[in-house]
Amino acid sequence: MLGDYRIEGSRASEIAASVERGVGSGALAPGQHLPPMRELARELGVNPHTVAAAYRTLRERGVIETAGRRGTRVRPRPATTARGTLRIEAPAGVRDIGEGNPDPTLLPRLSDALAAAAREYDAAPGLYGLSAVDEEFADLVRAALDADGVPAGPVAVASGSLDVIERVLGAHLRPGDAVAVEDPGWGSVLDLVPALGLRVVPVRLDDDGPLPGEVERALRDGARALIVTDRAQNPTGAAVGAARAAELRAVLAAYPEVLLVEDDHGHGFVDLPVHPLAGSTRHWAFVRSVAKACGPDFRVAAFTGDEVTVDRVTGRQQLGPGWVSRLLQRAVVHLWRSGSVDRAALARAYGERRDALIRALEARGVAAHGRSGMNVWVPVADETGVVARLLHAGWAVAPGARFRVVSGPAVRLTVSSLTPADVEQLAEAVAAAAGPVAVRSYG
Repeated sequence: MLGDYRIEGSRASEIAASVERGVGSGALAPGQHLPPMRELARELGVNPHTVAAAYRTLRERGVIETAGRRGTRVRPRPATTARGTLRIEAPAGVRDIGEGNPDPTLLPRLSDALAAAAREYDAAPGLYGLSAVDEEFADLVRAALDADGVPAGPVAVASGSLDVIERVLGAHLRPGDAVAVEDPGWGSVLDLVPALGLRVVPVRLDDDGPLPGEVERALRDGARALIVTDRAQNPTGAAVGAARAAELRAVLAAYPEVLLVEDDHGHGFVDLPVHPLAGSTRHWAFVRSVAKACGPDFRVAAFTGDEVTVDRVTGRQQLGPGWVSRLLQRAVVHLWRSGSVDRAALARAYGERRDALIRALEARGVAAHGRSGMNVWVPVADETGVVARLLHAGWAVAPGARFRVVSGPAVRLTVSSLTPADVEQLAEAVAAAAGPVAVRSYG
């Protein structure tokens, strides 16, 4: 039934991860049938309930489907956006704090910046043959990178952080390669890696970012790339501090051929300093998106890296979209030059709301994580039950299944639109939904 591929594991999370690895590597093809639960349980020497739990997790993540008497099989279209479908639709009267959006009232007004870019375009229209990166945009980006200690490298532009990550992985890796990814981590990355035919290797983290021992284990076991979020880690709010960065650099120095990808999307709305890992390995990329600070519809992300990586990415980019609109780049320049994007004010606003919610939860016996950014991560014992009870109480939250591989159940709360009154009401609802026992670790 499975050919040469053997599903492994003694726990439900391990069995589910083994199937996901098979799907990601192509060893388990779309439409391929999986063994019946009792048969697989006998083969693995585990209780059938353990296999049932693994299959349930895989169904929730969109990796497999149950087709009645035809049994269980890998979905005909494997999980390219499966985690994105694990969202809760907020009906009328329910507050949606699950989508991860910034506060619209804190986004800059665009009319002046877009008008200024349009006037410049009227005077000198953009034509074929121009540089893909606006010169002033590149200068501003490079100056900010220099100030933060990011190593020298050419500046390029793509359509968002995920676009950069995809292009960088594609420039260096081949199907079947393993990629070390934070767990819990950004659901889009957890979907993207297997969609590229790569294998996800989950790396546990705490409030200071990836645990050095976990990273060392992943690299020792053959991971060819590592993706790290420097600040405002989604979903946990983790931020890599100075001590943790030094430890991670020491680990990476022993694996110079590993591809390092750093996502610093928090640059525009977080006031914690960044401690870049870039330069610890031979090939690396460091990306900053403007989505959270300027608005998600600004599909502009600047990145730098070693010359080989940037050259490969931009060379391939020229054969597809070509470049990111210089009109958008100019509009971002005007937003930055005018002071319309007030990083300190954004960090203060989101920080006050995030910290207030964490304090309110802790006062009710519920531990939560959120060192930076606009999200709070709440580990729970019964994720599905908590999500359902919160929806009944008037709050649509993000299920933790969107963001995890083997880490424990949790829910993600986005604080961007919360008022002080909302904070107390939400904390009360979460405490009632989660029950009296606080789960204090990432799982």
